Amino acid sequence: MFKYFVNGILPEYQYLNLIDNIIKNGIKRKGRNGNTYSIFGTQMRFPLYNNTLPLLTTKKIFLNGCIHELLWFIRGETNNKYLKDNKVHIWDANSSREFLDSRGLQKYNEDELGPIYGFQWRNFNGDYIPEQFRNEFSIRNAKKGTDQLQYIIDTLKGNNKNEDKYSRRLIINAWNPNQINDMALPPCHVMFQFFVNDKDELSCSMYQRSGDVGLGIPFNIASYSLLTHIIAHHCDLKPGDFIHTIGDAHIYEEHIEKLKLQINREPYESPIINIKNKHTNIDDYTIDDFSIYNYNYHKPIKMKMIS
Repeated sequence: MFKYFVNGILPEYQYLNLIDNIIKNGIKRKGRNGNTYSIFGTQMRFPLYNNTLPLLTTKKIFLNGCIHELLWFIRGETNNKYLKDNKVHIWDANSSREFLDSRGLQKYNEDELGPIYGFQWRNFNGDYIPEQFRNEFSIRNAKKGTDQLQYIIDTLKGNNKNEDKYSRRLIINAWNPNQINDMALPPCHVMFQFFVNDKDELSCSMYQRSGDVGLGIPFNIASYSLLTHIIAHHCDLKPGDFIHTIGDAHIYEEHIEKLKLQINREPYESPIINIKNKHTNIDDYTIDDFSIYNYNYHKPIKMKMIS
């Protein structure tokens, strides 16, 4: 087992200190979905060396849900049915008939989410055709967008004649102003950048415009750390760090008492991830390719998901 520290503490303390800071110093606001306490501009760094995966240990993280959602993004999928079929319900509220209608998206079938994360990662600014209007003609004549993820993979593998793996342009952007109103929910984690150092270690820095610190941020830490592991593995690199920058970091009023309980728990060491197979195509990874070892955690803390 390897034990890593950031500024002399286990990395998870960065998250616990963020909770404490928001509770003590956050600005109270009334938002579209309830009262929150917010601070603006914060950053955390999580080492991924030797296959460390920074799952929170002061409560259990729904890892299967995290993996399924990430693979769904990677494949460019945007229909919630895949997640529901795999018992992942984090997008149910935002893909309901009621919610879609509230966004003016009557043209979408229930469970259809529009050009959200996966679409932008794999087909940025391409034409999004609602499912009920898809046919051979509409698909053939749709404008194809940019496959940002494949561009990154080709660059990291040395298959891009215009860039190399040390490029400062290894960026994926999910924030597309042209299509925001076609999305069931505008993206919260809006941009991420990869970096390869002289030891062939791959790091990822992600900017999140808005983060629900109680429920969303633990999931985001796990997801982007896992993504970094997958891309490093797929491109014959070693994992480096995940750096997480948050704009509006907020806690919902309903979560405060539960989070006060969590910050009094002592973290365990992070678990280890093993990716058992290497596929030619990034789309071909499945949940069976991943094993997690030595994940020790405190009792779950249930908090209401606020959409």
